[in-house]
Parts: sequence; C-alpha cells; structure tokens
Amino acid sequence: MTETHEAKIDHSNRSSTPRSNAFLEYISSGWAPQRADTPAPLPAARFAADRRAALSREFPGERIVIEAGPMKQRSNDTFYPYRPHSAFAHLTGWGSDSEPGAVLVMDPVEGGHEATVYFRERAGRDSEEFFANPEIGEFWIGPRPSLEQVSAMLQLRTAPLGDFASVAGERTLENDAVARVASELRLVKDDYELAEMQAAVDATARGFADVLAALPTASSAPRGERVVEGVFNQRARLDGNSVGYETIAAAGPHACTLHWIRNDGDVLDGDLLLLDAGVELDSLYTADITRTVPVNGRFTPVQRRVYEAVLEAADAARAIVRPGIRFGDVHDAAMEVIARRTREWGFVPEDAEPGVDYHRRYMVHGTSHHLGMDVHDCARARRELYLDGIVQAGMVFTIEPGLYFQPDDLTVPEEYRGIGVRIEDDIVVTADGSENLSADIPRTPDAVEAWVQAAIGR
Repeated sequence: MTETHEAKIDHSNRSSTPRSNAFLEYISSGWAPQRADTPAPLPAARFAADRRAALSREFPGERIVIEAGPMKQRSNDTFYPYRPHSAFAHLTGWGSDSEPGAVLVMDPVEGGHEATVYFRERAGRDSEEFFANPEIGEFWIGPRPSLEQVSAMLQLRTAPLGDFASVAGERTLENDAVARVASELRLVKDDYELAEMQAAVDATARGFADVLAALPTASSAPRGERVVEGVFNQRARLDGNSVGYETIAAAGPHACTLHWIRNDGDVLDGDLLLLDAGVELDSLYTADITRTVPVNGRFTPVQRRVYEAVLEAADAARAIVRPGIRFGDVHDAAMEVIARRTREWGFVPEDAEPGVDYHRRYMVHGTSHHLGMDVHDCARARRELYLDGIVQAGMVFTIEPGLYFQPDDLTVPEEYRGIGVRIEDDIVVTADGSENLSADIPRTPDAVEAWVQAAIGR
C-alpha cells in the first residue's frame, strides 16, 4: 500500500549513474536552496473538509483509508500520466498534481476523525534518489513538494509515506463500504464543483470549435478521424489536465459503434461526424458532450430526419428534469420518443410481441449518467440512490439519446444504414428545474449546419 509505482523496474541494462563518494559529494553541492515558500490553500480545500466531515459521520469510531493509487505501468519502464483515484481527490482537494501512492487516513477521535495525508516527500539533494531514481528523482520528473507545502495547500496534516506502513496493520473499514459512501457523496455537487463543471464544459466547447475549423484538414487526410481526435486533445491539454475519457471521433458508419475510439477512419464529404469528447480540468472534473455534425455543412434529408428524432428525445427528457422525479424517469421520457419514431418509420415488426422493446435495437445504451470527477460518476452508489434515486438540486448528469442504424442492419431501409446520431448535453438540476451547461454549443439542425458552414468557410 506504500508503493508509488505499480511495477518495480529493472534498470540494470541502462547506462549506470555514477555512484562514487566523490561524485555524490559533487552532485550534492552547489545548489540554491530548495523551494520553501508556503503556497496558498487550494480553492477546493475548504469544500474537501466538508466532504470529509460527511464521510466521518457515516463511520463513527472507524479508521478510514483512501488511497490515491500508484502510477500504472504502460510498458516495461514507462508509465501512464498519473491521475489519482477520484475519491482521494474529492476528499482532499488534491487534483492533477497529486503525488503517486499518497494515502488519506482518517483516524477516529472524539467528535469525529483526524485526517492525515501520507505521501513520499521530496528527496534531499544529498541523496542518490534525487539524481538516480527515474521514477521519483527530481532530475527525472521535476520538483516535488515538501510535506509543509502540501499541508498548506490542502489544509491537512501531512506525514511521510513510510510512516503509513507502521500503522497500516491497524483495523480499517472494508474498502467496498468506503467506496460506496465516497461515491454517494458525489451525487450532489457543491458550489465549487458546479463552477468546475461549467469551466470544463466551456473548455470542451472551445475544443469542438477547434475541431470544426479543422474539418477541411480532416477530410483531406488519411485517417482523418485522428485529426479530429488530435485537435480536440490539444485543446484538452491547453485548457485542462487531459481528456476526461478517450475521445470518440466517429465518422460515417463508425458512429454506429458506441465507443469507437480507434479513430482511424476517413472523414468524408456527405458523412456525419459524431464527436463525443470532454476536457478534464486540473481539478479532475470533466465534461462529457456529444455533437453530430454533417462534414460538409448540410444534412441529407434522411440524416436530418434521424437527427430531429434524437433531438426530440433529448428535449423530452430534459423537459421533465426537476427535483423530486425519479432519475430513471429521464431515460423513460427519451425512450418514449425513440419508440414512437421508429414505430412510425416502420422499423418495429408488424407482428411485434407486446411488451418487447424492439426499438432498443437502435439505442441500446442508457440516456443519462451522473457526471463529475469520473465521466460515469458515482458508479459505486446504491441503485436506490442512483437509477431509482430521487433527483435533487445540485446533481449533474448527461442527457444523451441516440439512434444507430448499423451498416448491415436489414431491418431498416438502405438509406438509413450507416447513420449514427447522438446528442449529449450536461445538465445541472436547479431548485425548480434544470440548466443546460452546454447550451451554448449549437444543437438544433439549422444551428448545427450554420455552425459547420461558418467554420469551414462555406
């Protein structure tokens, strides 16, 4: 539990670092003092304190351990960019610059819990780790914070990660119980979280605009979907930490594959491009937005017919959102439209068996999921608080109906085959209804056409 990296790496076949006493003395001298300033508290720190207090009330007298997790191995001696576990970030306020292997421990005290963050502190300039350890040495990965600096940022007690090992054997809660409650704490967002969600959506909107401007390049390049992916991901790195999930840049029939992330297809004139993408901020809050646009700026009649049906389903779902409804009702409202439209188009068998949702062939996924630090946030919450839960002000979730007619689906006319459309917005529940955080991104067919045409100069 005290490892900073998922795998131990054998560096014996790499060039060795000098380790003589003379070299150690030389490389340890002649440095300016290490950074010792006291940073200001992170904006999330006071909100994280309230979250820990809520968790504390659920487990009186119990020791709680929340791990940030180690760096994940990519291949041999390379690792994926580090991202801490969402529960750890939520309960500490420590986002994209968290230290690998850190642990939040909440020890029971009279009246609640005392929280401590354990992490591997920075090495002194007189240690070999400083210059010789490619996993944690500052020569390799850059400056690392001190215990005092992290304490000031998080407004929490900090201690060396090695100290955690000496108390790790004490009785702690079952991880499943902590994971469930930590997940449920994120169902309703506080003011800090709502502001971060809007900022993530705004950055994502800029990324979508970048993609549209690059459509001529994507259309003329082999594997143009990768142009789309790369352009959006550049915006995510400029305005945030990264993408919140692998970007779906699905052109033509690839839009019928719900999680198309290979992104190696062409972007052709006359096709639709389904872009499902979100910017993750340094705070780790992410947007999750989908727009389906005509590559040349004009929907064909059939494309428009499908698009309008999906938009109708999205609007029907949004119309019922308010505190007090059941979360699953949002999906039901969208599916009523999908069922009616596919039946009107003759896609449901004439001898359909009553009670069978034949229309789900064309939309097998759900309409909504909670959104926050994880793109599918609060996933460990109990069903009675999630799918069957009552909607509350401050909840943030997606509304994302779609219609997908596979290229080889013989149940639909040929002109529909290969068309996939999804429209996804990020919704926050208010005291008397809801607000669409992504409303500024065009979504009606006429507005989408005008948006694309302006971007590509037609």
